[in-house]
Amino acid sequence: MIHIDLDKVGLDPKDKIALQELLDSQDPNISDDVEQMWYLLNKVWEEMGCDNKNLDWEKIGAYYAHPVWILNGLFTQYDKLSFSIRESIARYIADKCSKQKNSCDEKYRICDYGGGFGTLAGEIAKVCPNAQIDIYEPFPSVYGKKYIQNFANVKFVDTLESGRYDCLVSTDVLEHVDDPMATFGEMLDSLKPGGEALIGNCFYPVIECHLPKNFHFRYTFDFLARFFGLKKLGNIKGAEYVQIFTKTTQASKILIGGGAALSKLIYPFILALEPLRPLARYVKHKFK
Repeated sequence: MIHIDLDKVGLDPKDKIALQELLDSQDPNISDDVEQMWYLLNKVWEEMGCDNKNLDWEKIGAYYAHPVWILNGLFTQYDKLSFSIRESIARYIADKCSKQKNSCDEKYRICDYGGGFGTLAGEIAKVCPNAQIDIYEPFPSVYGKKYIQNFANVKFVDTLESGRYDCLVSTDVLEHVDDPMATFGEMLDSLKPGGEALIGNCFYPVIECHLPKNFHFRYTFDFLARFFGLKKLGNIKGAEYVQIFTKTTQASKILIGGGAALSKLIYPFILALEPLRPLARYVKHKFK
């Protein structure tokens, strides 16, 4: 069961009541805290009448404004795995920041796209205090605004400036949006040429607000990233699901559109072949 002392958090009274009701509604049969958090996110999704196949964006927008996301953010502050992932991302960025020719004193600029109420941004601020970290979050929570007051170099922004950032971070965002390729393109427009994009996706049915129409990208995202003018450098150690890309050339909208359409088209065939993957791995190992 998830245990959070809400008296120590500094919540808005209305949010505190809502979060306590959520904590009281946990499923006693779920022992894993991460699965418990997923259960609460799904519970609110269903209560608000959302459907991940027949998308009603008015309802979905209200869902993302629900206090359950404040609870999710608080949970990531206490969860050991979530903290470990944030710490790994922050260490990687701090290392890149320190290696810049003019050092962090020249304001290495970072965008945390869809950064919630600033948990990751705060972690980055601790290890790279001379960088500027912008959290792109058009509707930040009251708690989020209070939280980032602890960091002089972190702020919320609701618009993105083209070519502004040296580093763009986006974790667990694209699986939620209506058009991942369009959103990805908007993100990358704010990145300087030669800048790095740290992207962590989960195109899997982990929770109901992960949209099934986007799941095909789990097989093709790396390939499509090339059409955005990106070169993959690897993955972040300690947060391996976060991929490192560098921006090398301009995006090709024609290739992006065609690639996304092809990705969707071949998805059923890839799924049909999925059961054969263990056999393919065995054969490869046997005859290598």
